[in-house]
This record gives sequence, structure tokens and C-alpha cells, in this order.
Amino acid sequence: MDTVMMILIPVLALLAGIGITYFLLKFSANGLIKKAQEEAEMIKQNKILEAKEKEMQMKADHEKVVQEHRRKYQQAQDKVAQQRAELQQQRNDLQQQRADLQRSQSDLQRTKQELDNEQQKLDNQKKSIEFRQQEVDKLHHQAEKQLETISGLSAEQAKQQLVDALKDEAKTNAMSYINDVMDEARLTANKEAKKIVIQTIQRVATEAAVENSVTVFHIENDEMKGRIIGREGRNIRALEAATGVEFVVDDTPEAIILSAFDPVRREIARLALHQLVTDGRIHPARIEEVVAKVQKQVEEEIVEIGKRTTIDLGIHGLHPELVRLVGRMKYRSSYGQNLLQHSRETANLCAAMAADLGLNPKKARRAGLLHDIGKVVEDDPETPHAQLGMQVCQKYGEKPDICNAVGAHHDEIEMETLLAPIVQACDAISGARPGARREIVEAYVKRLNDLENLAMSYPGVIKTYAIQAGRELRVIVGADKVTDQDVETLSIDIAKRIQDEMTYPGQIKITVIRETRAINYAK
Repeated sequence: MDTVMMILIPVLALLAGIGITYFLLKFSANGLIKKAQEEAEMIKQNKILEAKEKEMQMKADHEKVVQEHRRKYQQAQDKVAQQRAELQQQRNDLQQQRADLQRSQSDLQRTKQELDNEQQKLDNQKKSIEFRQQEVDKLHHQAEKQLETISGLSAEQAKQQLVDALKDEAKTNAMSYINDVMDEARLTANKEAKKIVIQTIQRVATEAAVENSVTVFHIENDEMKGRIIGREGRNIRALEAATGVEFVVDDTPEAIILSAFDPVRREIARLALHQLVTDGRIHPARIEEVVAKVQKQVEEEIVEIGKRTTIDLGIHGLHPELVRLVGRMKYRSSYGQNLLQHSRETANLCAAMAADLGLNPKKARRAGLLHDIGKVVEDDPETPHAQLGMQVCQKYGEKPDICNAVGAHHDEIEMETLLAPIVQACDAISGARPGARREIVEAYVKRLNDLENLAMSYPGVIKTYAIQAGRELRVIVGADKVTDQDVETLSIDIAKRIQDEMTYPGQIKITVIRETRAINYAK
């Protein structure tokens, strides 16, 4: 029994351990199962939420696709409706054209019927006229036979005698009529031409222009004269060298006389002197600075004068270089008459005369303004100013009739249009009216220009100025190009060449000026 117990006890213990282990494992498995169920539930809920979100996203995408398809469908419907409307409009137009065509065909048929009726009437009338013509010819033939029997002449002989008699009478009458017509035409043409010219002159009134070769500059007191002259005359020498104008400081109270043949130089000198006197700083360096500044201002003013002149005359599309040359006319004179005023007056005369003759007044005014443009060209070659002006106009794109009128107003080339004689006549009218021209100065100006050009032809010469009405020629040479010994030789050579090549009254003084300047800058 003890042995049985010894065996039974371990068995029972083993069974007890197995049972306890079973219960423990079962309890642990239940916890794991519960935890797994909870996690599965959470996963299930998450998946459901994700599925719902995905479903909502798919619904939204589907809705977008449906909306896009609807929009495209609506656009297609609108396009179809528009095409239908266009087709309907085209159909209506075709129906209207068909109706118009049918109406035109009806009108054409009716017109054709009327023409056929008229043609029938004309054929009937033609037959009637032919029948009557035959009767007339028969009667005419009978009458000719009777006349031949009575006069003893054939029809051809009688016809020839009648023609000869009528021919002689017609010649006499025609010659008399032609003479009467010619006399009347000459008288009428002469009267009409005079009438046009007189009316044109009366409609254009311009005050007389008076040009001088001196300008009087007024100063406040005589003390300023000393400042203008400067120490040992250095200021006035600098002024004359920079401007090419003679400054005459004499006993005339409160006045300085500026003398030069070139009005542009006188104007530059006057404006420069005015600025210097107003500023109060008068010394050679300041003088050169002010003169250079004034020269630039005068050039700008020349352009502005040209623009203002073209605007006043209603002339458009003029090349800028021609506008500048028109502005330079203000500072030139022709036989004592201001060139710009003369050109404006000629332009207005041309426009008025062209209007009376039924021509284009704008072209005539343009040709009248440009007719003396050759007088203000800077290089001033030996070419006559009319031909030079024509070349300038051709260069800057003016029309051929304008160029011909400019070149032919002194009969130097053949006149090709009616503008040319109009410009020639109006130029003569403007220059010949009382008070227009005081004296001949072109030869005087040309002589002074020739003096300056002659001296400029020598090497080393920088500037040349003819002053004192051409009685003195000042020549400024470069100190680095001409030595002191060469100055005397140059003066003698210029004087000898002037004696040999030019004609002039009295004597001419040649002054050669050489200066050495040292310029540095403090920085």
C-alpha cells in the first residue's frame, strides 16, 4: 500500500500541476484573446473610417468629373446652338439673296422687253426714214437736173464754184475773228495778270527791314568801361579774340559799340557782354567760358526760330537741317534786307498768288520760304545761291517741283513748273517794293568772308576775324605751330597775297596774334 501511495502521490501531484497549468494557460489565453479582440475592433473602426473617407473622396472626385462632363456638355450644346443660329442666318441670307436675284431677273426681263420694244420702234422709224430718204434723193436728183438745164452748169461745177466762194469768205471772216480774239486775249491777260499781282501785293504787308553793321551796347555808368577794357586792355582783347567782333570804347556816354559784318557774331558778343556785366566777373578765362556758352544758346535759338517760322507759315515735314538753315536767315541780310523777313514775305506772296491762279498754295509757300536757303549754307562755295539752295533741298528730300522753283528763280536753270515763275515774281516783288532794300551789301560781305578764308588757308592759323568794316584783319595762330619769327613773315605773306588777289578800297591792316597759354588744374 505504501508503494501504491508512493506511486499515487506523484501521479496526483502531476495531475494537480497539469490542472493548475491548464487553468493558468486558459486564463492567460482569455486575456490575450480579449486584448486581441480590442485591437481588432480598433483596427476595424480605423479601417471603417478610412473606407468612409475614401468613399467620400471618391464621391467628391466623381462629382467633379460629373460637373466637368456637364460643363463640356453645356459648352457643346451652346456651340451647337450658335452654329445652328449661324446656319439659320446664312440660310436667311441665302433666301434674301435668292429673292434679290429673282427680283433682279424680273427687272432684267422687263428691261429686256422694253429694249426689244424700243428696238422694234427704232427699226420701224429707220425703215420710214429710209423710205423718205429715197423720196428726198429722187426729188433732189430731179432738182439738180432742172438747175443744170437752167444754168448750163453741171452739179459738180456749181458745187465747186460755191465751195470756192464760201472758202474765200470764211478765210476773211476767220482772219478778222482771230485778230479780234488775239487782241482781246492780250488785253484781258495783261489786265488779269496785273490784277493778280496787285491784289497779292495788297494782301501781304510787311514792314521794311533795316540792317546795320554795328550794335550799341548800353551800360549803366562809364566806370564799367574800365572793367570791360581790363588791365592793359586784356579783357577787351580777349573779347575780340573770342567773338571776332570789334569793341569800340570811345567818349560816347554809357555806350559801347560792337562792330562786325556778321550779325551772328554781333549777337553772340552782345549777349556775352550782357552776361559778363550782369555777373560782374570779367577776366579772360571767364570771357571764354561765357562766349562758348552763349554760342551754344544762339545755336539753340536759331533752331527755335526755324521751328517757329515753319509753324507760323503752316509748313510741315521740313527736314531738321532745313529748319536750322531757316533759323539762320534771321542773322543774314540780302542787299540790306533781312533774309528771314524777305523769305517769309515771299512765301506769303507766293501762296496768295498761287491761290488766285488755282495752284497749290501750300507748295508755293514752301518754295517761297526756301528760295534763298542757299545764302545761309555754312561752306558757302562758289556755286550761285539759287543752285546751291536747289542742291540742299534735293539733299534733304524736297519734291522736284519745289527744288526746281528754288533753283530757277534767277533763270540759272530752266523752269519746269508754274511754281518757278511765281517764286521768281514774288521774290522780285518783295525786293523791289519801297523800303525793302537800302544798299548793296552782298559784295561787301563776300569780300570780308574772302579775307578771312584767305588767312585761314595758311598752316597754323586757328581763327581769323575781319573787323573795322574790312579795314583790319586779325589772325590768331597757335603758339605750338608758329614761332615768333614766323609771325612777321606770315603777316607779310598775307598782306602780299591780299594785294595780288583781291580788290578793296583803301588799305587793310593785318594783325597776327600769337599767345602762349599754360593751363593746369589743382585737384
